[in-house]
Amino acid sequence: MDNISLQVNMFDAFSIRCADQEILDSSNRSHKVWLLLAYLIYYRNQPAPPLDLSELLWGDSDSMSNPGNALKTMLHRVRAALNQLYPSAGHELILRRQGNYVWNTDIPLTLDIDEFEALCKTGEAVSNEEEQLDIWMQALSLYQGDFLSSLSSEAWVIPIAAHYHQLYLRTVTAAIALLAKQSRWVECEALCRKALKIEPYDEALYRSLMRTLIQLGRQQEAAILYEEMCDLLLTTFGVMPSDETRSLYRGAMSTLNNRAVPVGTLVEQLKETTEVSGALFCDYDFFKVIHHSFARGVARTGDAVHILLISLRGDDQNELPRRSLDHAMQVFKPLLLNNLRKGDIVSQCSISQYVVLLPQANFENSQMIATRITKAFTRQYPHSPARIQTSVLPIEPSA
Repeated sequence: MDNISLQVNMFDAFSIRCADQEILDSSNRSHKVWLLLAYLIYYRNQPAPPLDLSELLWGDSDSMSNPGNALKTMLHRVRAALNQLYPSAGHELILRRQGNYVWNTDIPLTLDIDEFEALCKTGEAVSNEEEQLDIWMQALSLYQGDFLSSLSSEAWVIPIAAHYHQLYLRTVTAAIALLAKQSRWVECEALCRKALKIEPYDEALYRSLMRTLIQLGRQQEAAILYEEMCDLLLTTFGVMPSDETRSLYRGAMSTLNNRAVPVGTLVEQLKETTEVSGALFCDYDFFKVIHHSFARGVARTGDAVHILLISLRGDDQNELPRRSLDHAMQVFKPLLLNNLRKGDIVSQCSISQYVVLLPQANFENSQMIATRITKAFTRQYPHSPARIQTSVLPIEPSA
C-alpha cells in the first residue's frame, strides 16, 4: 500500500483513479456495482452491516432466498472492478471487520465533493474579494454536475445531491456578483452558461447572463435568451418570468439600435420579414403593451375593442393531463391564427390559455369569432380530449 493514493470524483460521472489507472461508472458494469462502491466510499468512516448493504441493493432482503450469498457475489464483483486500479486493490480497499464491511481509510483518498465543500466554506470566511473569488472559482471548477448523477434516484443519494446543489447555487451566485462588480464580463458569461446547464430553471441565473450580454453589447442575444427562458418556464411550470426579468428584457430591446437610424433603415426594420397570413402572434409582454395602447385609444375615441380569452380544458372543466395539454396547445395555435384576421393580435398567457385582441369588433362579432374557432377545432380534431372554453370582454378605457 506504500505510495498508493486515490482520487475519487462523485460530481456527475463517478470515477476512481490511482496513478494512471481509472475506472468509470460509464463502463459496462452493473448499476449495483457502482451503487455499492459509491456507498462504501461515501460512508467510509463508518462500518456497513451486511443487512444494511442487502437492503441498499435489493430492498427487502427477505424476498431473496439467500441474501448473504448474493451480497458476497456482489462484493466479489466490486473487488474485481477495483483490481483494475492495481493488483489486489479490491481486498485492500474493502475490508471485513467484526462482521461488517468497511472501506480502508488507511489508504489516502481525495474526494472532489470534500474539496468542493471545503473551498466554498473557506471562500465565505475570506474578507478580501479578490482572494475570495479565486477560491470560489477553484471550487466551482470541481462541480461538473450533480452528485452521483447516474445514481440520482437512490434514496440515500437524493438529500446529499440536494445539499451540494444548493451549495453550488449559493457559491456560483456570489462568484457571478463579484465578477460583475469587477466588470469581468467574459468570465461572467462563461460561468453563467455553465451554471445554467446544471440548473436550467433558475431565473436569477438567466438575469445575470442577460445583464452580462447587455454589458458585452450583445443585446440581441440577451433578447433571444429571454424568449428561450420564457418558453422553458411556460412549458415546464406554466409560469411567466418575473417583473424584474421582463424589465431587463425591455431594457435590452430598447438599446438594440444604439446609433441614429436612417429613415430607410427604420422602414426596413419595421417591415415583417416573412409573408404571413392570419393573426399576429407576439410575446405576452408585448401583448400587454399593445393592450395598453388600445385602452388609451378606447378612452379617446370610444371604439369597440374586445378581448377573447381561450382556455383548453378537459371534460367537466377538469385539467388535462400534461402531455395531452401540450399537444393540444401546439396544434391549436396555427388553427387559431389562421381563423383570425390579420389585424388581430394573439399571445399565450398561461400554460393552457391564449388571449386575443380583436380591434373593431363589437361583442356580438367577438362571440361569433369565438364560436367559429371552437367549431374549427372540433371539426379538425374530433377525437382531441381538449375542450375549448371562451370568454369575451371589452377593453376598459385607460384612466
